[in-house]
Amino acid sequence: MRPSANIRAVKTDVPAPVSGIAEVTPMIEASAPVRSAMSRRPVRLANRFAPTLTFIFVLAIWELGCRVFRVPTFLLPPPSLIVRGAFEQPASIWAGHVWATVRVAVMGYAAAIAISIPMAVALASSRALSRTLYPLIVVVHSMPIVAVAPIIVVTLGASDLPRVVITFLIAFFPIVVTTTTGLLATPEEMIELSRSLRAGRTREMLHIRLPFALPYIFSALKIATTLSVVGAVVAEFVAAERGLGYFIQFSTSFFKINQGFAALVILVTISLVFFQLIGLVQRLFAPWSLPKSER
Repeated sequence: MRPSANIRAVKTDVPAPVSGIAEVTPMIEASAPVRSAMSRRPVRLANRFAPTLTFIFVLAIWELGCRVFRVPTFLLPPPSLIVRGAFEQPASIWAGHVWATVRVAVMGYAAAIAISIPMAVALASSRALSRTLYPLIVVVHSMPIVAVAPIIVVTLGASDLPRVVITFLIAFFPIVVTTTTGLLATPEEMIELSRSLRAGRTREMLHIRLPFALPYIFSALKIATTLSVVGAVVAEFVAAERGLGYFIQFSTSFFKINQGFAALVILVTISLVFFQLIGLVQRLFAPWSLPKSER
């Protein structure tokens, strides 16, 4: 009888530590999200500041390499000399050149949007028109713009018009092609549903195809922003008396390479500003067209 009593005593004593574990378990589970959040914080900081840190690192290597290997400044000036070259010209001179380039880039970009999107709608709406115009668009884009630019300047004169046309010719192609691709990528189920509801061609294009193609359109607009600046600079290389492209050509002809690099930095800044402006418009007016990681 005594052994059985001992066994009962042991059985009754076993659950005591289990209750203690049950009390500790919620505390461990509650601290798990805190630890995971703390582990994610360095990753978020690294992702946020990685571009800036990489840019600073490249500048430091550039500066150090130019000084250690004594690279001639007329071949590759260090960043410190580029900054000095930027301050060698007064702000009024820089403002005049920047305004001339921005004006031509914006006008050419606006003309590319105004012509390319209706053309893409026409190409997506008519198979015969697509077969007729699309090869011509490819041929126009295949022509080297540097070779065509002097002919355009001679034909249209030395005003802003030839520079705007050159900028348009460089910027319009990605908008046409990408917008047409987006319009034709609309799911057939949506098209059949609209037709079953007796929606006309115009409503189908405005309410189904264009909204579905917005991610494609904004991608094309972002690409075209940088191309419009490139087009403005190419046009200024050919015929201009003002503009950042003209300033780069003028400064490099006198071996003022640091000032040419300073103008190049301003051009990159203008392109980045244009790119971010298009991204801001997309976030404000069509946030659903953004990838999930950017919403």
